Amino acid sequence: MDIDVLRSIPLFSELNDKQLEEISRHCIRQIYKKDNMVLIEEEVGSTMFVILDGRVKISRISDEGREVILSILCDGDFFGEMAILDGQTRSANAVTLEDTQMLIIRRENFLQMLYDYPQIAINLLKELAHRLRRSDSQIKSLSLQNALGRVASTLLRIADDSGIIKQGKVEISQLPPQQDLANMAGTSRETISRVIKSLSQLGYIKKEGSKLIILEYDRFRQDFS
Repeated sequence: MDIDVLRSIPLFSELNDKQLEEISRHCIRQIYKKDNMVLIEEEVGSTMFVILDGRVKISRISDEGREVILSILCDGDFFGEMAILDGQTRSANAVTLEDTQMLIIRRENFLQMLYDYPQIAINLLKELAHRLRRSDSQIKSLSLQNALGRVASTLLRIADDSGIIKQGKVEISQLPPQQDLANMAGTSRETISRVIKSLSQLGYIKKEGSKLIILEYDRFRQDFS
């Protein structure tokens, strides 16, 4: 495997060429087709995944049978690490939203990497802390905000994860379907449609097909975070 590929992944970005060469020997590259179920909640897990190209939806199913989307991951993100670290079952489902290329790392190999290269462990802890802060923010949004605030906060999360910022605007090139947005915001498709229309009329956003542009990102974040 080309070590430049590994260097582009935040988890491994601070390692030298020799270390990356060693890690590459323990990575398997694989392509998953769209709508492929990569992980199933409560199954035993022995591998973790790093996304090279594509998008993956992480979700859980509530007791009422409703899907709750926790996050949408893209290039450079990883998942499946919790079962690797604690040896327990998977905590969520993972489904590809498009054809997605990933690296697969087996549990014993990844644990050895953490022992051999402490910088990977530091980067892992940074990412887990970031996810915890994001989860706290998501819980606050779902419990304290009205529908407008919950949908706006969801758009901010997507923008932070996969948006491209330019001259104060943030472009989300592939906005998730309305049902997925509803599952992320804890609301209905109809509410998503109504709120996006309202945000457009208020001058916060512009929608062009599946692309959404936050016109004044700083003002949007100040008003809705």
